[in-house]
Amino acid sequence: MAEIGFIGAGNMGGPMLANLIKAGHAVSVFDLSQEALEGAQAAGATVAASPGDAAAGRDTVITMLPAGAHVRAVYMDEGGVLERAGEGTLLIDCSTIDVTTAREVSEAAAARGLEMLDAPVSGGVAGAAGGALTFMVGGSESAFARAEPVLEPMAKAVVHAGPSGNGQAAKVCNNMMLAASMIVTSEAFALADRLGLERQTMFDIVSSATGQCWALTSYCPVPGPVPASPANRDYQPGFTAAMMNKDLKLAQQAAAAAGAATPIGAEAARLYDEFCAAGNEALDFSGIFKLVDKGR
Repeated sequence: MAEIGFIGAGNMGGPMLANLIKAGHAVSVFDLSQEALEGAQAAGATVAASPGDAAAGRDTVITMLPAGAHVRAVYMDEGGVLERAGEGTLLIDCSTIDVTTAREVSEAAAARGLEMLDAPVSGGVAGAAGGALTFMVGGSESAFARAEPVLEPMAKAVVHAGPSGNGQAAKVCNNMMLAASMIVTSEAFALADRLGLERQTMFDIVSSATGQCWALTSYCPVPGPVPASPANRDYQPGFTAAMMNKDLKLAQQAAAAAGAATPIGAEAARLYDEFCAAGNEALDFSGIFKLVDKGR
């Protein structure tokens, strides 16, 4: 049984820490939201007064935070994780943030003699609840070996992506692909509607043809063909449009820094920005069908 400090018990972090507790680990949790803390307590976690208190005396610290600024603050502020974590504590940041911040915080951890991994996830809230997340892990081989047994209760797959920052690199590339495929899948259904092809027929054909993709078969953006998809719940989120918009902006930042041309990714970022600006931030990202279906 490991002693784990968990910082960030929201929509993703809450079910993640619950799975750690189910696996027999002792979890100390900190979050700014009282509601999130109450949920974590109900799952069996003990509440810490600050991020530093959550980290103190723990074998492992896991963070799941909204953005790079929050990660910097939690780890690097006075009284934060880097100051309070004991010798040998393993640090795992599961937030999706920019590559530069991930590497800079990891370097600050190394300066204090601590091993740190960037380990963003794919799978959304459903994957977090079901212990079926994919962890894309950047950092040293030794830290990865230590992290695997801790991450496994939350995971479908745990993949070492290479050195520090590569977990974030994998995540932004993955989500850029996902966003683009969701948009073109939405376009295909909108076109099929206008051509008089029934949605179920469209799905049945394409799901076994060369256009098959996860956005179609697991997360279909129109109601009907995939009963579990958010389209059948008025696009109530598994992964919000706001979060996809954030990740696409991170991908564009990374592309600019690397000098990489990503014209399709840039257009996906533009469309999700437009969709969110119209008041749809809280909808699932598959709700982009609503924008596409307007004929834009």
